[in-house]
Amino acid sequence: MASSCSCIFSVSLLLLLVQSVSPARDQSVYNTLSSNNVSGEVKRRAYRWHEFRRFRNASRGSFIHGISELKKYFTRFGYLENGNFTDVFDSELEKAIRTYQRKLGIPVNGRLDLRTITTVMSPRCGIADITGRIRPTESYVYFAGKPRWGRSAPMTLTYALSPKNSIDSPSRADLRAAFERAFARWASVTPITFLEASDYGFADIKIGFYVGDHGDGEAFDGVLGVLAHAFSPESGRFHLDAAETWAVDLEAEKSEAAVDLESVATHEIGHLLGLAHSQVKEAVMYPNLRPRQKKAELTVDDIRGVQALYGSNPNFSLLGFSQSDIHSNHAAGAGAGGPLFIIRVFYLGLVTFLHSLFIHAST
Repeated sequence: MASSCSCIFSVSLLLLLVQSVSPARDQSVYNTLSSNNVSGEVKRRAYRWHEFRRFRNASRGSFIHGISELKKYFTRFGYLENGNFTDVFDSELEKAIRTYQRKLGIPVNGRLDLRTITTVMSPRCGIADITGRIRPTESYVYFAGKPRWGRSAPMTLTYALSPKNSIDSPSRADLRAAFERAFARWASVTPITFLEASDYGFADIKIGFYVGDHGDGEAFDGVLGVLAHAFSPESGRFHLDAAETWAVDLEAEKSEAAVDLESVATHEIGHLLGLAHSQVKEAVMYPNLRPRQKKAELTVDDIRGVQALYGSNPNFSLLGFSQSDIHSNHAAGAGAGGPLFIIRVFYLGLVTFLHSLFIHAST
């Protein structure tokens, strides 16, 4: 018992240290889509949520024309029940904002502050955030009922791109390569093999690009806004908004509205396997993705979530995994040799060690 308490105290102390040395996020991150620094191209094609910026700093008791649309946004993504779409900032909206802030890792205050409203305005996955239950010791989330593909491991799942519902750019070859890389990321950590099928009709996973209302009850909304959605097992439906500027090479694609296809594909495949949205900002399964942002590397949270459903690829070990848990491109001080880098390395090793002790004790 003493040893167990000591381990818990050590982890708690370490978490406090991580928080204390984590630098403040660059303000420019939150201004990425503000009206002052978006090009004329994006302004001409501004997506529907961009008008939410005028609600910044609104709080309970305010009456603001159009805030009913914000209530519809929170209803769509699981934070409010249908109805009462008035322009009054009421207690239900405040409660929804608090839940949203808590879910997406934003400081909880119930106000539409800069960080909250900018996150709301950001492009995102179309799947609701409130779909299942959060694990008590992790941030990954399952869909309600914890669905998974009901096949014995190791399993093989086939996928195919729709021959009719596609886009002209990027090329078909580039699309196939991006999806292949995205599936390979999940295959590398699970006992699942993904194979591209020659027959779209018989594929387990069917991928297509669609515009507007395409018959599944989840209409797309044009440039940015909702980027894509995929359904829980064993549906296999994976739909992307054809109106987006999809990019397979962000250096070659200069549009400020470009969306990295591999990042979105990796996220949606997580849904296809049974993962809902994580509250870890660095995780692939976090719901938001900024234009021109690339986030396709699986994190420890993503990996633990999918392995809890399917087990591990026999050739993969978390002991040697650190690339996604140690980010040098999100905050100063996170690079190799910096204090955040050292603490994260130590934390990853400690968590993995404690996890192995728990598994050993259980058996």
